[in-house]
Order: sequence, then C-alpha cells, then structure tokens
Amino acid sequence: MKLHRIYQRLYYEFGKRHFFALTGFLRVLPDFLIIGAMRSGTTSLYYDICEHPCIIPAAYDEIGYFDTNYHLGLNWYRSMFPTKFKKNSTIKHHGYFLTGEDTPFYFWRRDAAKRIHDLLPNIKLIVILRNPIDRAYSEHNNAVRVGTVKKSFEEVIDTELKIYQENKVDFEFNLEQAAGESILAKGIYADQLSIWLEKFKHEQIFVIKNEDLTDDSNTVLNETYHFLGLPEYNLTDHHKMKKGKYEKMNEKTREKLFDFFKPHNLRLENLLNRKFEWK
Repeated sequence: MKLHRIYQRLYYEFGKRHFFALTGFLRVLPDFLIIGAMRSGTTSLYYDICEHPCIIPAAYDEIGYFDTNYHLGLNWYRSMFPTKFKKNSTIKHHGYFLTGEDTPFYFWRRDAAKRIHDLLPNIKLIVILRNPIDRAYSEHNNAVRVGTVKKSFEEVIDTELKIYQENKVDFEFNLEQAAGESILAKGIYADQLSIWLEKFKHEQIFVIKNEDLTDDSNTVLNETYHFLGLPEYNLTDHHKMKKGKYEKMNEKTREKLFDFFKPHNLRLENLLNRKFEWK
C-alpha cells in the first residue's frame, strides 16, 4: 500500500501534473471528503469506498488543499480530479458518478472547515473515529518508527496529562495548535467535530466507528454508499488498515487514558446521540 501511494504521487507529479493542470477547467470538484481522524483508518476507508464502480478516485490520497496546499490555488486542486468527460462516461455506464478525497488533517482545522464550506457548501463529509486510546498509541509508535519522537509513550502521555491538569492548554480556543502538537488532543473528537457542525448540517456528516468497519466492513461500506446516494456494492477484498507491530500498551497507562478521555467521549456521545463504548 505504501509503495503504491508513493508511486501514485510520483506518477502524478512527474508524468501528469502539467497536463492535468492545463485541463483544470475541464475537471470536477469533489462530492465527498474524508476529513479525519488521523491514524483511524482514513486511507483504507478511502480506497475501499473508491472500489465502488460509480466512484472515481482523486490523483492520490491526502491532497491537503484546504490546509497546507491552499496557496497552490483552485486550478491545482481541480487538477486532482476526473474530467467532466469521465463523469459523463461513468454516468452512462453505471448510472451514477462521484469523486472525493481524504485528508485527515482537516479535522482539527477551523480554516479548512471554512474554506471547504465557502467552496463546497453542499459537500458530504465522512469521519472515521477510532478508540482515542488506541489512536494515540498508534500515532506515537508511528512517530517513533519514522524517528521524529524518541521518548517512550508513557513519558509523552505523562507530560501531556500534566499540561492538561495544569490548564496550560486552552483546547477550545486554540484547537489547531493543540491538536497539531498533542497526541491526546487529536482524540478529543467532540471539539473537533463541533467546528464542522458549526458550518455544515448534521445530515451532511457521516460518522463511522473504526471498530465497526473492522468487524463488518461491507455493512458499514454500504451504509456509507447509502449516505453518498449510491446503490449497494459488496467488496470481496478490502484494503486492511495498516497496523504497526508494537508491544501491548501498559495497562496502567491505558487506565490513565481511559479516565482522561471518558468525559470527552461522553460529550461526543451526547453530540451524536450515539454510544461508542470505547475501553
């Protein structure tokens, strides 16, 4: 999967980018976005969704236009998507056409939510949420693997918990900085989801529980297709979420994190009127 994604980017950047940019005015904008959460299976979900014959994927995943690549302009963004001719051809053969992209870093960005709403007010948004304890552990281990973090998970968690206990982070008013710097903040889903509910209607946002997707992929995917207005389509082969091989989390650390996330998970359940039952 990783090599395939690298190839996609290189192929686009060196083989197609200039041609695609020249034809930007002939290209469509996305019908849906997967906006988060980071380390929750967004990439696997995206490629599974794009297996539907009525969905044509973007040039590659995690385009990041509405945050870090916004300066590249709308024509650059359009260059990532299929042409209007491809749209018409897909509708002719399959009856429907959709395209979309996934960038999990959008989730905690107020500026991304505003930019998306300004350009695509009727877009459909998909969010996949993973147990925030497991999400944090996954992010940490990935950072250790690539060499950006040297400290143990326990050291990082104890430092962050101390900061929160001393109220040194005002998450509500400094969402972008907090989530960008803190592995715990990225798991406070209620605050991140709220910035999207301020801009978009509830019916425009579809929330998937990562664990449900793992347990019953086709059911969840068909619920997603229904949300997108597409007919059912059962996959025979799914893109498995890549799970790193690392030691089991210390039980005392998990208990600390359960206590930390418990009130935030309750706020999420109240916000969505739905149980998540993460442990």
